[in-house]
Amino acid sequence: MPTPKALMLAALLGAGLAGPLAAENHAAATDVTAGTVVATVGGTDITIGHMIAMLGALPQDQRQLPLPVLFEGILERLIQQEAISQSQDTVARLTELQLENERRALIASDVVNALAVEIEVSPEEVQAAYDRRFADFTPPTEYNASHILVETEDEAKALVAELEAGADFAELAMARSTGPSGPNGGQLGWFGPGRMVPPFEAAVTALEKGQISAPVQTQFGWHVIILNDTREPGVPTLGEMQGELEQEVWSEKLRAEITALVEAAEIDRMDLSGIDPQVLLNPGLVEN
Repeated sequence: MPTPKALMLAALLGAGLAGPLAAENHAAATDVTAGTVVATVGGTDITIGHMIAMLGALPQDQRQLPLPVLFEGILERLIQQEAISQSQDTVARLTELQLENERRALIASDVVNALAVEIEVSPEEVQAAYDRRFADFTPPTEYNASHILVETEDEAKALVAELEAGADFAELAMARSTGPSGPNGGQLGWFGPGRMVPPFEAAVTALEKGQISAPVQTQFGWHVIILNDTREPGVPTLGEMQGELEQEVWSEKLRAEITALVEAAEIDRMDLSGIDPQVLLNPGLVEN
């Protein structure tokens, strides 16, 4: 069910979109600035700047409406919001706090966005990041294995006996495996460390190429595994890592800028030992 706030905003926008745009109220484009007043409500001016700010905050689907429709809808919403807000002599404490938080967040966002635009990443910084990451890097061995998954240990033992007697692994997997890889002969493809559950991975890494495991139990059931092959992947080239490393360096520099701003601020942290975090769940503290 829509919240009262959502219903109110929808109603305000809908009311604004219903009426035609009066051409005689348009100022000449060359005369319009952010301070151009488009309406006055109870002595409070509503300007083109207010309308531009509201347009930027609209959901993308609403911003696709024709500009004349948007113009009228935004203006009407601002007029109605101002008229409704003026009907109250006092502002709820919670609303005041939310406004303070919103102001703080918007200003901080502007500062961070400005910092972000100014950050440049040089080829030398990307090379240094690449060197740091891969100077002592040895790519982990990757494994190619197949398995047959069954429900009980006895079933798994019977499969091992059949395989040792010369049965074809892929055919048994297609006929007997309950896992999703069964129709594909049990093939799991290539995978590295951490991709499989620990008991399965431990069994695979202990096998020699072509060797079949004893039954292995995991939370999925009992597995019989064959190691098809292993490989040692190469170290990624700088070109392959370029985009990721540029983003990494850029993010590090932005974090450093933000940290510097925080460290430069005069911050007094109070003793919080007497404050129970549960206090955040007490909305009564911010009620008028």
